[in-house]
Amino acid sequence: MTRKKMKLSYITKDSARKATFRKRKKGLLKKASELSTLCGIEASVIIYSPYDAQPEVWPSPAGAQRVLSEFKNMPKMDQSMGMMSQKSFLQQRIELANKQLKRQWRDNREKEITQVMFQCLAGQGLENLNMMDLNDLGWLLEQNLKDIDRRISMFPQASQSQGSVATASATMTTPEAMLKSGEKAQVKSPERGVSPETEQRQQLIKDLMHSPEDMGLDSVLSFGDNNPIAFFP
Repeated sequence: MTRKKMKLSYITKDSARKATFRKRKKGLLKKASELSTLCGIEASVIIYSPYDAQPEVWPSPAGAQRVLSEFKNMPKMDQSMGMMSQKSFLQQRIELANKQLKRQWRDNREKEITQVMFQCLAGQGLENLNMMDLNDLGWLLEQNLKDIDRRISMFPQASQSQGSVATASATMTTPEAMLKSGEKAQVKSPERGVSPETEQRQQLIKDLMHSPEDMGLDSVLSFGDNNPIAFFP
């Protein structure tokens, strides 16, 4: 189950605000301890609240004093690096919201002009459009024409690539196709050193596999009892 997004605003109810403060303070101190342990850095937390007479210091007053001393000894430029006040934080959020609003307005405007363009293509006139609408419509038409020209220019390249693939596939002939067409396919086996007995046996097997006409003999000994050198008894 997903966690419900909480609205960041001031809690007006006193009891709920106090309970939230206790809960968030505990979580903040836990995160600070994990950050210091996992990353091996010096960290300190000082929390002032209207609910406690004294500020709460983590990990200890001596540890907080040591961290503050190290911070003050740093150059001014390094001290202000990454630092953000409440004012700067709000300004950053406002700038981000303005950018998102501008982007959304641009998208809505483009959809609106696209609808006007389709209405014009359907036969509706341009009498109801002002100068701003006409300028936006002209810009949108120009962008669409550029996109069309770019796609048209890609067709010759695609046809050429398909033609080259077809030519390559036509020139390639597999051994199966060569055998079907009647061509002879020769496969050379690697030369290896064999013994004379093995060569003699291989030659004998080749001779037995050929027909009598190829061997140039008038007759061939048949297998069976009448053949004294038959392989099978």
